[in-house]
Amino acid sequence: MIELGQGAGQPKAGDDLIKETTEATFMADVVEASRDVPVIVDFWATWCGPCKTLGPMLEDAVRAANGAVKMVKVDVDRAQQIASQLRIQSIPTVYAFWQGQPVDGFQGAVPQSEIKAFVDRLVAQAGGQQPEGDGLAEAVAQAEEMLAQGSAAEAAQVFAAIVGEDKSQVAAHGGLVRAYIAMGELDQAEAILNGVDAEISHAPELEAAHAQLQLARQAAGVGPVDDLKARVEADPADHQARFDLAQALHANGRTEEAVDQLLDLFRRDREWNEGAARAQLLTIFDALQPKDPIALKGRRKLSSMIFA
Repeated sequence: MIELGQGAGQPKAGDDLIKETTEATFMADVVEASRDVPVIVDFWATWCGPCKTLGPMLEDAVRAANGAVKMVKVDVDRAQQIASQLRIQSIPTVYAFWQGQPVDGFQGAVPQSEIKAFVDRLVAQAGGQQPEGDGLAEAVAQAEEMLAQGSAAEAAQVFAAIVGEDKSQVAAHGGLVRAYIAMGELDQAEAILNGVDAEISHAPELEAAHAQLQLARQAAGVGPVDDLKARVEADPADHQARFDLAQALHANGRTEEAVDQLLDLFRRDREWNEGAARAQLLTIFDALQPKDPIALKGRRKLSSMIFA
């Protein structure tokens, strides 16, 4: 057991992927460094119990990424100005920086599976996706093309065949779920998600499929866009109408407009309905491809509001 005050959270000697920073070096270690490779920033303190659990798991995930990301640790007691500027209100808090901007983050100790998904998402956003590594990758790409062209049933057959060959093919599992969503068979899509092995259930492809399923179920109860837009125009402070409008816009394929409405709602009242706007934004971002321009732009805007 690591005792309080005995250097818990310090990076291992010689580990160039993980380092401790100070207020004097934060810009170089995090902001500037993130222009070359994504940087995960762990805000911690020696007296923080959950930090002792989260820190080592984060370090393991960063090392497992083989240089695709780096990690910087910030002791909030020694870097109070940075913690104040970034509005760190509780620890552990983790932010991810890419191209000089915060693009993702979370608070509190989370399971290893969520940490891996967080790192995988960041690697993918930076364009560092790993290839499938076998001949099934071409079949996955073909099925994805079928799905993009509207041939959901045919795509589902190919995805199912790939899964039959190799149950560890997370891209095929995710594609199969999305194909059933496209066909409107949401219960079948959910059954597939519930049936995947626990070892791959938190893979980014399946997290994205789960987010798409959530959004598809929400779409069933939304009202007409024009009616909701009229309600928002009549009363801009009607947060529920704005939230419903965002759902309706997304259900009609107008994702960027939906994101704009949710960002506006977050700007007006970030705590409304227990942070519903932020939660919905993250669901939409998770449902999109990591490098989708709408997701990238939306995450940057949300981060800038959080840090403002």
